Amino acid sequence: MSWLSSIFHQSPEIALFLSLAVGYWVGKFQFGKFQLGGVAGSLLAAVVVSQVGVTIDNGIKSVLFALFIYAVGFESGPQFFRSLGRQSIREIVMAAVLAVSGLATVVVLARMFGLDKGLAAGIAAGGLTQSAIIGTASAAIGKLGLAADEVQRLQGNVAVGYAVTYIFGSFGAIIVCVNILPWLMGRSIRDDAIKAEAALLAGIRVYGPGEQPAAPDLVGRLYKVEKVAGRTVAEVEALAQGDAISIERIKRGGAVVGVEPSLKLAAGDIILVVGRRAGVVGVAAQIGPELQSSEGMDLVVQVRDVAIANRDFIGKSVQQIRDATAGNLRHGIYVTGLQRAGKPLPLKPDTVIEPGDVVQLYGTAEDVQRVAKVVGTVIVASDKTDFVFHGLGLVVGLLIGLIVVRIGSIPLTLGSGGGALLSGLLFGWYRSRNLAIGNMPTAASTLLRDLGLAGFVAVVGLQSGQQAVSTIIQQGLSIFLIGVVVTILPMIITMLVGRYILRYDNTAIFAGALSGSRSANPAFGEVLDKAGNSIPTTPFAITYALANVFLTLLGPLVVAFA
Repeated sequence: MSWLSSIFHQSPEIALFLSLAVGYWVGKFQFGKFQLGGVAGSLLAAVVVSQVGVTIDNGIKSVLFALFIYAVGFESGPQFFRSLGRQSIREIVMAAVLAVSGLATVVVLARMFGLDKGLAAGIAAGGLTQSAIIGTASAAIGKLGLAADEVQRLQGNVAVGYAVTYIFGSFGAIIVCVNILPWLMGRSIRDDAIKAEAALLAGIRVYGPGEQPAAPDLVGRLYKVEKVAGRTVAEVEALAQGDAISIERIKRGGAVVGVEPSLKLAAGDIILVVGRRAGVVGVAAQIGPELQSSEGMDLVVQVRDVAIANRDFIGKSVQQIRDATAGNLRHGIYVTGLQRAGKPLPLKPDTVIEPGDVVQLYGTAEDVQRVAKVVGTVIVASDKTDFVFHGLGLVVGLLIGLIVVRIGSIPLTLGSGGGALLSGLLFGWYRSRNLAIGNMPTAASTLLRDLGLAGFVAVVGLQSGQQAVSTIIQQGLSIFLIGVVVTILPMIITMLVGRYILRYDNTAIFAGALSGSRSANPAFGEVLDKAGNSIPTTPFAITYALANVFLTLLGPLVVAFA
């Protein structure tokens, strides 16, 4: 296998992408209801590949994870800040319970099996996949006043405990969040994610790619004027009685004539009526026979998203806006949708418009442009990513991650992951208020999330896999098995508290909160993949930020009590 080792030495990125390819292939296999998934599969594949011998730069891991967590934060920013408040108390309790139960588990097991302070701290760092514990525990060991060689031995044992337990620390969290938790709840993550999304959408039907209604709400029909001859255009449009219609084209004597509200229709005129299906069908019998086609009567309409910026509309209900706007402004324009923070809103009379809301307008190009000038800014769909905006977002996040706050001798920091998440949340929220900047197509965001997370765990496996396997062989399985308990037991305790005391009743939201309270990024990635939408992200973002603080504090506490 020296030839393979030589290839990986010359081009370690081959080992990375090989791990991803094999991992996603393995992750597709299903054993009953259990399925590894691409992230866990990539981790196991990387451990196997690492046995050949791979040296991969640590910076790659940081870059990949920063891309993943920033994209997650950017997508969830608007909803995250909207969700903060008293409803976040459950997430705070979840993070605190896991940290306390994790500390108790490590201390009890260390005393039961006679582990020294270094091994205990290393098992805490690996079993709970909180690398920052290595730093805080090593610093605490250095302040114990021991001989230099003893300090070095204990600090070395921190690394040993971490290396042996980290792999299962990542894998075990996936098992709990993706397999055990849905079993406890009796419902799948996907089913509850769809249920929660439907509740957010307030029953609005959202069509997927390539889908459209068989009976569209807006239609265009051609009629030959017979029964309404002598009436004006405005009078015929008023026949719909609340179901908006408009006459967009008139052909008289073989020539298209200009449409004016005061123009009287003549017998034999051919008119194009556009509007709500109920209105168009309702007036059909009062106009005359319907025609299948007529030369020169084709009309191109467009649908455009417009960010509402007019202060006269902000804070007003839909009904108030309808009452306040003139009929000639609304003529020929149909509002087909309303969005807030990327989520559809019901177009009910009492729906109140807020800053950053987006309205979808349907009509001719001239009508849409006329109304858009009054409403706000047209959002031009683009497949280009605003790298100026998002590059700055990542820079800000990584700078935040460098900030270290000390409580006594304990250093607290969000790290690059926490900083990128916070920045993504802020930049995502800001973009929801200023939709003319910061574009990131869904496909681009999906690629960042999938490649970032799977690549991150693959690098972890490539870096730690060989050391973990060799240490297990040398030290026996005792450290590994203790690490299994440290990984599983606190999550089980926290899961039971969440289910029966905090009363989580949605599997997707619960899984997001649980993975975040363990700062278990691979587990969250699998939860997100199973959900198929961003529902788990908001509880994850809250508990993840708290877990980075709570779990980091465990280092010196383990050293003190073990």
